Amino acid sequence: MRKNVAAFGEVMMRLQVPGHELLAQAGSLRYTFSGTGVNVVSALSRFGHRAYLVTTLPDNPLGDAAEAYLRKLGIQDAYIRRDGKYIGMYFLENGFGARPSRVTYTNRLESSFNTAPTDAYDFETIAAQVDVAHFCGITLAMNDAVREQMAAFAAAVRRRGGLVVFDCNYRPSLWGEGGYAKAKPLYERMLGLADIVLMNETDAIRTLGMPTGKTDRREQLEELVPEVARTYGISAIAGTHRWVLGNNTNGLQGYLFRSGGSSENGGSGGFAYSRRLEFPVYDRIGAGDAFASGIVHGELSGWTPERTVEFAANAGMLAHAISGDTPMSSERDVLRAMEATASDVER
Repeated sequence: MRKNVAAFGEVMMRLQVPGHELLAQAGSLRYTFSGTGVNVVSALSRFGHRAYLVTTLPDNPLGDAAEAYLRKLGIQDAYIRRDGKYIGMYFLENGFGARPSRVTYTNRLESSFNTAPTDAYDFETIAAQVDVAHFCGITLAMNDAVREQMAAFAAAVRRRGGLVVFDCNYRPSLWGEGGYAKAKPLYERMLGLADIVLMNETDAIRTLGMPTGKTDRREQLEELVPEVARTYGISAIAGTHRWVLGNNTNGLQGYLFRSGGSSENGGSGGFAYSRRLEFPVYDRIGAGDAFASGIVHGELSGWTPERTVEFAANAGMLAHAISGDTPMSSERDVLRAMEATASDVER
């Protein structure tokens, strides 16, 4: 079931403080390259698909380093432009105990990706070569030129018969004051182009402004998500609920709603849930991207909703155990975690 999968988005330089020091304490930083699109398609390459990134990197040694890193992750460089001088960066301080991890962004708006002209990419040609394209709400927050590029690429993929994946991924710090009102029409446009969406009830309530009389999160989810799917013609919506258990341990449960698939719901669709997983956290960043890649892989593989969401949740769990943003688990690793047969030492 090998497919050509692409993501449209910015490559970020991650500058990580050693151990659990604060940025103010550290005397050195470790750098890698990541981004939502990077994480999703590199994970899908490990699941056996052919991965592409549609982006712009600086035309200098910094861009050289980023492109070399992407190739190591299994990402093809056919649709990577080189132009400009800057790359977006963020600094990561690892949390511990009561202190949460902290991300500080810098230089994003001036990056080569975010300053690329509206006509920088030949989306019709790219869309003819890919089966799936992934888009993220973080990218949607950047500027009008990037938003128009997203919509143009998504529309081209739809015209060519490919699948469009949209991860809502709303970040309040990127949208600023009055962010939900600014974001709503932009999110609605992307939802109208999407086949598979990553979101939960919070996105429906806050970003889309949907009302609910429910107070329980699961009841809100089961009321609002089917309505989102009907309103925007979305075939599958998935997401997670997470909770913090203390002692650096988290819990996670995934869900997947498929439209029109359940006779128990009058043919209007149905929910599948993963097991409630509990695990220690080594690196929190990028786990949502691992979950998203698992959903996409399951949908491309024709799995049942139950198998797909269980695979995705376990992919997310494993990402918490690996240093760095980018998921590094193979399909075999995730299936082993699902079967709970992992041993203390593999020999």
